[in-house]
Amino acid sequence: MIYAKNTPNNVGVAIYGDHMDFENLYEALHNVVGEEDEYDGYFSSSLRVLGVCYDLRHALMGDREFEFVDNGLDEDKKKLMKVIAPDKNLYLKINVLWPEMLFVMIALNDFLELYAKKQIKTKYSSNLYAEIKVSWDSTIAQIRMLQSSVAAALKQTLSENLYSRVLNAMNGTDVFTYRYITQYIDSLNDKFINMKAEKRLKSISVFARRISKKRRRLLEIRRIS
Repeated sequence: MIYAKNTPNNVGVAIYGDHMDFENLYEALHNVVGEEDEYDGYFSSSLRVLGVCYDLRHALMGDREFEFVDNGLDEDKKKLMKVIAPDKNLYLKINVLWPEMLFVMIALNDFLELYAKKQIKTKYSSNLYAEIKVSWDSTIAQIRMLQSSVAAALKQTLSENLYSRVLNAMNGTDVFTYRYITQYIDSLNDKFINMKAEKRLKSISVFARRISKKRRRLLEIRRIS
């Protein structure tokens, strides 16, 4: 099962899963962003999501970190089950900077909506039954698992007030990544890395708000350019 934790110095989020978890998530992320240029105006957003796919693929190839995690098999259970087995499982691990992950979380909301509409249009008639069938789609389930795991990591890391601010910033009705100039995320990543660990923690909600404020962000970038 996919789970996530804040990294020790608050730089980003560590995402964990076994080989099958990462394979399934990798496929789901590719499925949800669609083919190249399939969704007009979302090319830059899809590249950011595919950046997470890149790390997942390299983790599957053995080119990222890993940890051994307790699997609940103590000696008593082994005797009862009459098995010889390790008491830890190998979990793969990737790290994503917090500003990057916050943007990906928002972008995935957009891609999930686009993906669901495509599934209803191509596979089902547009009715309640179709919507239920789409809600059971494995790709959607995998994406929601990632989002809920990252949200759980935020909840464990931030105060209740800061956590609420992050959720409000990321899930507003006017938050979307259509024609997003994602170089802005590179700028935020750079600023975030150069902060002290304590300030990073206090600034996550601020960065979430900056990422989600489309008009102000575009004006700032146009001024710079």
